[in-house]
Amino acid sequence: MINVINKLKKEWFLVGMVIAIALATITAELGKSGGLIHLDKLTGIGVAIVFFLHGLGLSPSAIKAGVSNWRMHIYIQAATFIAYPLLWIIFGDLLLAYMPAALAFGFCYLFVLPSTISSSVAMTSVGKGNVPGAIFNASLSSILGIVITPLLIQAFMGFEGVELDLVASITSIAKLLLLPMILGQLARPFLLKFAERHKSVVSKVDKYVILLIVYNAFCDSVANGIWSSFSMQMLITSIAICAVVLLCMVHLIQWGARRCQFQLADEVAAVFCGTKKTLAAGIPMATVIFGSNPDLGMILLPIMLYHPIQIFYCAILASRYATQSEQVKTASSH
Repeated sequence: MINVINKLKKEWFLVGMVIAIALATITAELGKSGGLIHLDKLTGIGVAIVFFLHGLGLSPSAIKAGVSNWRMHIYIQAATFIAYPLLWIIFGDLLLAYMPAALAFGFCYLFVLPSTISSSVAMTSVGKGNVPGAIFNASLSSILGIVITPLLIQAFMGFEGVELDLVASITSIAKLLLLPMILGQLARPFLLKFAERHKSVVSKVDKYVILLIVYNAFCDSVANGIWSSFSMQMLITSIAICAVVLLCMVHLIQWGARRCQFQLADEVAAVFCGTKKTLAAGIPMATVIFGSNPDLGMILLPIMLYHPIQIFYCAILASRYATQSEQVKTASSH
């Protein structure tokens, strides 16, 4: 029993997402956009704080150190913004034929998202990979995603009746994500020591905000009756698709990195930056791109399922890479 409690404490964020979804089913009127507590406005402020803290934590010197390895940068960004979107071009019609359109579009949205920053860098570090390169690429991916993600959404979903003001969406996302990051960078000389002293709290802020956004999105979905046609079989199918996509992409990126004759440290960075999809930026971006769309909860479901799967599998992979790196290091010293 104690082990179970400790495990739940360790995985509090995943438990929190389940609780947020369950709570939304019984308190939809309270948490919906424009509801009693106006959660949609509160989460907007929370997102700005999160990306201000991301900007505060990014070291310019580490980013500069990773700039020169251009072959790895091109490879990682191509994996994120070309290889993944190709999955929708190849399988999009099939997904639309066999599942609700909102859920199929959720997979489209998952495929066009940028990489994460924090977990990509953390996994690269655990796997003894190229950490400066990971920092640079994860940061670059987030910035490129502000423009590329709405463009791809417009290209893939616009013809299916999804109304999207492209310029307004890019501008709004830039204000929501990029501007706070820039302000965070400018504030580094003044606030970095304070943030480091309170690291245990600062590191959890993004997760608290995500939980609020998930709760708000699912309250909107429940209030509009979106889930009445959704089955447990569809949920299991969605989990299976996320797992298969991740496994296939990890092995494809590994294979390509070895064909490009990357060093092991660069392969590690490529795998973790190239296969990650951001939940922290993805959920706020969705609220801008899709606005008050009542289907938002279902659109967000694939990234919410993909997130824990990628964390779990990449943690195992990082441990394997760490062992492999030690073996390579030992062999080269003899």
